[in-house]
Amino acid sequence: MHGNKTMTRRRLIAASAAVLGIPRLAGAGVTGAGTGGVAAGLAAAKGIASKPVAMAAPMRAIVIERAGKPVAGNVRLVSDWPAPVARAGEVVVRTLAAALNHLDLWVGAEPTRTPWVSGSDACGTVESVGEGVDASWIGRRVIFNAAVPMPESPRPGPRPARPPRIDLIGSETPGCMAEKFTVPADNLLEVGEADPIEAAAFALTHITAWRMIVSWARVTPEDACLVTGIGGGVALAALGILNTIGCEVIVTSRHQAKLDRAKRLGARHGVLDEGQDWSKQVLEITAKRGVDVCVDSVGAPLHLRCVQSLAQGGRLAICGASAGSESRTDLSAIYWNQQSVLGSSMGSMDEFREVTALFRRGVLRPVVDSVHEAKDAAAAYARLEAAAQFGKVVVRWAS
Repeated sequence: MHGNKTMTRRRLIAASAAVLGIPRLAGAGVTGAGTGGVAAGLAAAKGIASKPVAMAAPMRAIVIERAGKPVAGNVRLVSDWPAPVARAGEVVVRTLAAALNHLDLWVGAEPTRTPWVSGSDACGTVESVGEGVDASWIGRRVIFNAAVPMPESPRPGPRPARPPRIDLIGSETPGCMAEKFTVPADNLLEVGEADPIEAAAFALTHITAWRMIVSWARVTPEDACLVTGIGGGVALAALGILNTIGCEVIVTSRHQAKLDRAKRLGARHGVLDEGQDWSKQVLEITAKRGVDVCVDSVGAPLHLRCVQSLAQGGRLAICGASAGSESRTDLSAIYWNQQSVLGSSMGSMDEFREVTALFRRGVLRPVVDSVHEAKDAAAAYARLEAAAQFGKVVVRWAS
């Protein structure tokens, strides 16, 4: 049994080392620290004599050790994960708090992405910078935009304006569920003395909701809006943004308690989803007119109801499909009523600055469901996995 654990640790460290750009390590030195172990392996790979090589000390990290559901059963806090080193254009951030998203569950279910450190939302303090990064970042409290644009190869001919393809921190690159993580300096925003728990819970859901509501759907105070699955992070972020704009908001949930809490946060109406065609209730609330905008991240089970709830010229903004992506729809309603279905994913740095400015001014605040210590990471994942949360589930890394 002890031997199996040792081999698991070696595989975990080797996988992380590969992502961090450290040559593949093998042998008994894998689990070493200081100037031996990882450093010695790196020196040997480069043909350097036994001269000590300075390497970052191991750190604590929440590791998804293997794929499968429930993800919570595959999560463990380890103390010997390789600490990251900033490459050109990057910074190393020491984590104060990190928040979970449904993305962490998707990553945990993917066999090709484990073992892995996920996490796409965090607040921390910049500890060091890589080549080309202004050293004045060091010591500043920051959050980040997890969407990193992918460069496109130049090609001849016209190039229409379009959203870039993106890599996601925590998915395509290692995440922030650890004592330290790296992020491109271009993706950082400073948050001053903001509470780290709230700051960690803010970024990903609010930039996602902001793009859906402001950039794509172009919501105005006159619009009646519907937000499905209230209690999830994006849904609550959308409610907060719509309240700020001044819209009348209807929310849905399978739980009456969540509807009641949403009303206390500013929702005008709540529709209890018990599997019925609740679009009829939405039409009744809106005097048969329907809603101008629907914000949905649930997906397949609700898609048809969302389309049926839209008014003439209504817009359905979709940012995810947490309950499935293959759905029924009503094409005749979409074209006859001249409705729009808008796909949306994360947002640009300009959008991130806009929405974060409202956070810094206290206009927008995330809803935090629960705060867990790093040693209780499995419980944090379990709460998200059970869909029991109302707001963001946060892991605290520093007091």
